[in-house]
Amino acid sequence: MIEALKSNPLLLLFLTIALGYWVGKIRIRGLKMGVAAVLFVGLGMGALDPQMNVPDVIVFFGLSMFVYTIGLNSGPGFFAAFQRRGFRDVYFIVAMLSLYTLVTTGLSKLFGFDAAITAGLVAGSFTNTPSLAGLLDLINNTQPEALRAPMSNEAVVGYSLSYPMGVLGVMLAIQLMERVMKVDYRQEEKKLQALYPVREELIRRSVKVNKPEIVGTTLRQLFHHFRRRLVFGRMVRGGKTFLPHMDTELQLGDQIVLVGSPQVVDRATTLLGQPLEVELSMDRTVYDVRRFFVSNPEIAGQTLAALNLPERFSALITRVQRGDIDLLASGDTVLELGDRVLVVARRDDLPRLAKFFGNSYEALSQINLLSFGSGMALGLLLGMVTFSLPGGIRFNLGYAGGPLIVALLLGALRRTGPIVWTLPYSANLTLRQIGLSLLLAGIGIRSGHTFLQTIAGGGGGLLFLCGAFIAIVVAIITLWVGYKLLHIPFSLLTGMVANQPAILDFAIERSGNKLPTMGFTTMLPITMIVKILLVQMLFVLLT
Repeated sequence: MIEALKSNPLLLLFLTIALGYWVGKIRIRGLKMGVAAVLFVGLGMGALDPQMNVPDVIVFFGLSMFVYTIGLNSGPGFFAAFQRRGFRDVYFIVAMLSLYTLVTTGLSKLFGFDAAITAGLVAGSFTNTPSLAGLLDLINNTQPEALRAPMSNEAVVGYSLSYPMGVLGVMLAIQLMERVMKVDYRQEEKKLQALYPVREELIRRSVKVNKPEIVGTTLRQLFHHFRRRLVFGRMVRGGKTFLPHMDTELQLGDQIVLVGSPQVVDRATTLLGQPLEVELSMDRTVYDVRRFFVSNPEIAGQTLAALNLPERFSALITRVQRGDIDLLASGDTVLELGDRVLVVARRDDLPRLAKFFGNSYEALSQINLLSFGSGMALGLLLGMVTFSLPGGIRFNLGYAGGPLIVALLLGALRRTGPIVWTLPYSANLTLRQIGLSLLLAGIGIRSGHTFLQTIAGGGGGLLFLCGAFIAIVVAIITLWVGYKLLHIPFSLLTGMVANQPAILDFAIERSGNKLPTMGFTTMLPITMIVKILLVQMLFVLLT
């Protein structure tokens, strides 16, 4: 069997992914490794024989595709986060990454590690392969020829021994601190709903206006009174049903459909009057309600206000379903390929609306290879650019940083003329999962034999313990300072400390929502650059 795996890298790769997925489902005291298990199964497979390997291009392809799809999905939230919080979080994360470096330097002085091993330890604790690549490049460019090979090997050893605990240690720290600080993920999610609508419980209620003091109030005033968290559906006045607009003034006896969270709808009902026993939505003689898939690329990336549906079709959109999340619709809501919109419209207009939105599930299963290929190519080109700093430090963004930065920009743009940069939601998730699996399996298989060799040689135990100490202690300090002193929501914080995609997947599972992704993507471009610089600066200082 081992011979078959050695001679067939694809068989080795997919067997590792399959076993890793199975192991990741096993729960031990409520903890399961999730997709991170693919990495550790890969280490085990690679340890079986030094010739167990997969081509580098598979690892780089998985890494680039993973960060690119993450960036596309998170571009708008990334730039919005800076507008809301400025650079506070950036300073915090840079300080915490510097703490990694300081702790590692202290351990190297205590145990007498050389510069290459110490810098490799930091790169492994960061779980950042580009920083190791930058370190190896720096060694080859600055050290005498006789020292290049042994220094490079020491750097790889330090990296491979600290990398596993750089993943597992942070996971343990997250689980420990959420219990110590008694984190309520669901309560955090509710508080952050307005800023990060990762999941929204929406209800519909028909209400009769019988409060004299509300007469003459426009729907626009109500909309802003409830902080844009209330949407209005059909309305009945004098026995006639129609779709209101924002300038519609309320009158006594009006009947109107309200859509929003249970708390907002309850408050709006009390303000307006009383709930009706019969839902207005049940009457579909004139107006009907349908969900349509957004598969028309011409409207993807546009706001609902820009579509001008009330004028075109006498129609309203009250909700937008994106993946498993129901979002409250507003004029600022931007439609994405794969969204399902809940439309209230005249029955006669429904066929035209279906054509307008596209409403094709088959079309959503296809990827626009022009935009996807162009975006990936731009990211890889940016990653090839070499930046030079004083002191002989050179770095490039590599296969992760380049595609990520380009994807964040393209995701924020959404479209450029006829080119839609974003991917359908389901296609994005599928590509992301494939990329992550290829990345973890490839890294694990490639590092497995070096990992085993160092442990068996008797010198790896101390390095492994140092890697565990660095990862766990610094992660605990980061989570405590961020949550207790800076009051950063723990869900976002776990994404910010997620040095590696497997940790992000674990954080998402612990929180039960997508908030860690917001923290991860907000900080990842910054941390990617800082990690590369810190590793090389440490090596230069120690040599």
